[in-house]
Amino acid sequence: MSSLSLRQKSTPLMFLLPSLVIMAFILLVPIIMGLRLSFFEWLMRDISKEPTFVGLRNYIELFKSDNFRTSVLVTIRFVLSVVVIEIVAGLILALLLESGLKGMRFFRTLFVLPIMVAPVVVGVMWRFMYNPSYGKINYLLTQLGFERVGWLSNPDIALTSVIIADVWQWTPFVFLLALAALQGIPKDLSDAAVVDGANYMQKLLRIKLPYIASILGVTAILRLIDAFRSLVVIFNLTYGGPGVSTEVMSLHLYKSAFVSQRLGLASAIAVLLLLLIVILSLGLIVSNLKNKEN
Repeated sequence: MSSLSLRQKSTPLMFLLPSLVIMAFILLVPIIMGLRLSFFEWLMRDISKEPTFVGLRNYIELFKSDNFRTSVLVTIRFVLSVVVIEIVAGLILALLLESGLKGMRFFRTLFVLPIMVAPVVVGVMWRFMYNPSYGKINYLLTQLGFERVGWLSNPDIALTSVIIADVWQWTPFVFLLALAALQGIPKDLSDAAVVDGANYMQKLLRIKLPYIASILGVTAILRLIDAFRSLVVIFNLTYGGPGVSTEVMSLHLYKSAFVSQRLGLASAIAVLLLLLIVILSLGLIVSNLKNKEN
C-alpha cells in the first residue's frame, strides 16, 4: 500500500521531470556563462580571440563609473514609479468597472488595446506625440494657451515622459488582473457587509482590498521584473538621453555590448541587474507572504 501510494505521488513528478530539466538548462546555462564572462575582457571586434581573464576589474570599473551609478538610480526611479502608478491606476479602473456597467465589454476591450501594441510601435508613436513641432500633445497645449514643452529634450522631464508611455501601455495588464480578482470575491461577503450596514469605503478597505491583496502582490512582482527589462520603448523614445537622464541599466548594458563592444563589461552589468531584480522581487514576495499570514 505504501509503495503504491509512493508511486502515485511520484508519477506526476516523473511526467514533469523532462520539462523541469529542459527549463533548468535553458535558464541556468546562460546565467552561468554570463557570470563567467563577467570576469573576462572580450571585445566584439576581437571575438575570434580568446577572452582575457581580468578578475573583478569589470565590476570595479562599473562601481567607479558615474554613468553606471546614474543608470542604477534612473532604473530604480523608473521601475518604482511605473509599478506604483500602474497598480493604483489599474485598481481604480477595475473598481470603476467591476459592477457590470452598461457597455463594460467595450471599455474592457478599449483598455486592453495598448497591451497588444508592439513596444517598438509604442516608442515610435509616443515619439511623434511628444514632438515639439508637430506632436499632438504640444498642439493641445498651445490650443489651451500654454507654451510648447520639450518632453524628450528636457532632462528634468524626459524620464517622466518615458514613464507616461510605459504606464499607458501596461496599466491595462494590472486592470485585467485586478478586475478578475474583484469579480472572484464571493458575493456572500458583500451581501453580509451590506446587511451589517457597511458603506462603500468600509467594504473596500475591509473586504475587497484584503481579499485581492495577494493578487495585487503577484501583479506588482510581474510588473517589477518586466519594468527592469524595459529597453525597446526607451531606445526608440530617447536612446537614454538627453545626456544619461533616461539611460536605464538595460540600455547601458546594450551600449556596453554593441556600441563599446565590451562583452565582459556588459555581462557584469547583466549580473548586477539580475541581482537587483532578485533582491527587490524577494522583498515583494516576503511582504506578500506576511500579508497572507496576517
